[in-house]
Amino acid sequence: MDRRTVLAVLVWMLAWPRVSRATQHRSWRIGWLSPASAASGGYELEALRGALRGLGYLEGQSIVIDARWAEGNSQRLFDLARALVGARVDVICTSGTPATMAAKAATGRIPIIFGRAAFPDKTGLVSNLSRPGGNLTGVTFIGPEYGKRLEMLREVSPRTVRVALLYNDQNAASVLAMRETQEWGRSLQTSVEPLGVHDEASLQAALVAVRSSRAEALMTTADPLIASYRSRVVEFANEHRLIAMYGEREYVRAGGLMFYGTSTTDMWRHAATHVDRVLKGAKPGDLPVEQPTQFELMINLKAAKALGLTLPQSLLLRADQLIE
Repeated sequence: MDRRTVLAVLVWMLAWPRVSRATQHRSWRIGWLSPASAASGGYELEALRGALRGLGYLEGQSIVIDARWAEGNSQRLFDLARALVGARVDVICTSGTPATMAAKAATGRIPIIFGRAAFPDKTGLVSNLSRPGGNLTGVTFIGPEYGKRLEMLREVSPRTVRVALLYNDQNAASVLAMRETQEWGRSLQTSVEPLGVHDEASLQAALVAVRSSRAEALMTTADPLIASYRSRVVEFANEHRLIAMYGEREYVRAGGLMFYGTSTTDMWRHAATHVDRVLKGAKPGDLPVEQPTQFELMINLKAAKALGLTLPQSLLLRADQLIE
């Protein structure tokens, strides 16, 4: 072996560990499943993206996000979930209970991290909150915030006795939220009249029913599908001068009156830590489902003025954000 060949072999041997590490490097493939559209639900995915960036995951380098949107048709979720499984994603992030159920039906192997799925222990998604078991974990809403929304609505208008509630009648968690709100209504001597929404046609029918009823106020459950119609719901409530309490802050940003609860975007920031731990080897079934500890009240003063409302000072002082 001549000197030139020996030098070439030595150079290759020195470079080999580096080449080996580069060959082993891979990008994690993260699936995203939502009943909404990219236009209406994109803020959730952006919250997850931002949180993952903060944890050191760079899209296009260390992660690739494969987003699937049902475009308001929840029946498509099962096909989209199977498509993500076929794409061999490493983890699936799901928005809401119907999307999570579709992902759970599609795979018992790929980790599933859910966000904004209320009552996951009561809908059968997990065994319990502290040790969910199986391939699921995530971040959940909690029940009492539904009652607090109704209490604050009554604080704005103590004479309100009839409240229309938009809920997703094809989302088990939204049905539970509706029932819980009704229970709170009975304790507050307020009639909560539920109207099921699961697509464009049912939304239109629900709004017609609100208009023909004697409801004095409007509420929504924190459902991603209903949230995808937030601009239409807010416009309707404002046009018909309904005092409204919404399930997400995005309604208030769209011109709605009030929101109380947990920030959906904050929930996805917390869910990103679950994604990080799973990618590092943790079993999702061993990670407790995270429950929110911080709640916020947002009030749109411009909407209140347009409705001719004089808001109680006690409520204004409790607000975390006032939009003028």
